[in-house]
Amino acid sequence: MTQQPIRFGLVGTGRIGQVHAASIAASPEATLSWVADPFIAGANAIAERYGATATESAEKLIASGEVDAILIASPTPTHVDLIEASVRAGLPVLCEKPIDLDIARVDALRPLVAASGVPVALGFNRRFDPNHASAQARVRAGEIGDLEQLIIISRDPAAPPAEYIGVSGGIFRDMTIHDFDMARFFIDDIVSVSATGTRTFDAGAREHGDFDTAVVTLQAASGAIVTIVNSRHSAIGYDQRMEAFGAKGMLQVGNPQQNTVVLSNGDSVESRPPYAEFFLERYAAAYAAELSEFVRLVRGEASTSPTFEDGRAALILADAAQRSAETGGIVAVAL
Repeated sequence: MTQQPIRFGLVGTGRIGQVHAASIAASPEATLSWVADPFIAGANAIAERYGATATESAEKLIASGEVDAILIASPTPTHVDLIEASVRAGLPVLCEKPIDLDIARVDALRPLVAASGVPVALGFNRRFDPNHASAQARVRAGEIGDLEQLIIISRDPAAPPAEYIGVSGGIFRDMTIHDFDMARFFIDDIVSVSATGTRTFDAGAREHGDFDTAVVTLQAASGAIVTIVNSRHSAIGYDQRMEAFGAKGMLQVGNPQQNTVVLSNGDSVESRPPYAEFFLERYAAAYAAELSEFVRLVRGEASTSPTFEDGRAALILADAAQRSAETGGIVAVAL
């Protein structure tokens, strides 16, 4: 592949599709060529903004001959069919998580992806956050000795609408799946999952039998333990922290501040503004790096893009967490 910008076909123009469209447009390595969405007004709006061609049909986009890669940002139930169509057309794919809510559908697609040789990457953008990536590299370099404990805290500013929760697959497949991938980014020999979930505050979670608060424990064959803490709300903003602990020390990743102004007065000392309220603010650099890394994959260069297998492993962990939370037992996994 030449060093000309990669021509992207974007499928899906919802919130995350709009994020990816802007990321593609901002990259000197990429250009937005086609946009597809059955909601044609959304496709038209993005196409007009970035000079692309709009269509209601993902099939037409894939068959256009005017795209070098497909970025799938459509609803989860469409992912498997779109990955299959793209792979059969020989077009590399970057697909938002999860691959599907049903591991059986993922496993049915797996042989085709493996045999095709067509690159398929998953949108686990947090691997590309500069702070998380630095911590992982330093752990792998042995700076804190063997990793013994990893603590991942992930709390959203507010719960999503009830109607979304009903189709999301639940907190473990929708929200914690990013944390499962982050756990595997650091530790690749996870063998068991234990999870507890409660319905503490969100009516949507209660209505659909989901959880709004969860804690997950993963154990690795090495003996290392990962603790994931999730909540669907956070009064302090988008809370994304991590701590890696080993025999030689500890690495911590905190939340970036909206600004560095600190107030001290008669009511408080060193008062700071809350954290960012939106995931894009927190992970803007990660989305740009994710796209750049995928471009390298499309060009046949060495790439650290998360793979189809990474997406499958994260879903296996999410399914195990769901079973554990429902039954109260520890679930063994083989990834």
